[in-house]
Amino acid sequence: MFTGIVAAVGQIDSVKPAPGGVRLRIAARALDLRDVALGDSIAVSGVCLTVVMFDKTHFEAEVSQATLDCIASFAQGASVNLEKALRLADRLGGHLMTGHVDGAGTVSRFEPVGDNRRLVIVAPQDIARYIARKGSVAVDGVSLTVNAVDGAEFEVNLIAHTLASTTLQHLQPGARANLEVDLLARYIERLQAVAVKKELKH
Repeated sequence: MFTGIVAAVGQIDSVKPAPGGVRLRIAARALDLRDVALGDSIAVSGVCLTVVMFDKTHFEAEVSQATLDCIASFAQGASVNLEKALRLADRLGGHLMTGHVDGAGTVSRFEPVGDNRRLVIVAPQDIARYIARKGSVAVDGVSLTVNAVDGAEFEVNLIAHTLASTTLQHLQPGARANLEVDLLARYIERLQAVAVKKELKH
């Protein structure tokens, strides 16, 4: 589990073919790897990846083709948001996230509002219904509050601190971003579906 509070911005140093997908080598930069072990989870721009190799400055992870088909691309040289998995003693500053990206949205507007930015994203139709005004959404692994929803389009506000400490500052219209909807929304939908089936049986 993750919180959507980005710990550091890293960089993808290489993307190499691997069985069933690709293998990433990522420069951790300000992310402290001293307490990392093989098999640990690190969210890379919102995607939960398993550490398969690491040293003092880098770690490597493999990404399956199924994941690649669902997310915005991992490109060599790209900056990525990094967050280590949540520990039970950690503060929950954002919202609970699994790192299982639901899909990639497309930026339609990215506008200055004073020192902040207004970010408007068009979500894929199959996940747009889970995004609600005043609810939570993760954009490239960053926990954000939804300010407005219009069909498949939703709006969030990015404060100066978020812009300075994440990759979201580099977004522009037409860019794709990883989206993870609020975990509770999916459970509520599932519970409602089960309840309807029970009613139909009676």
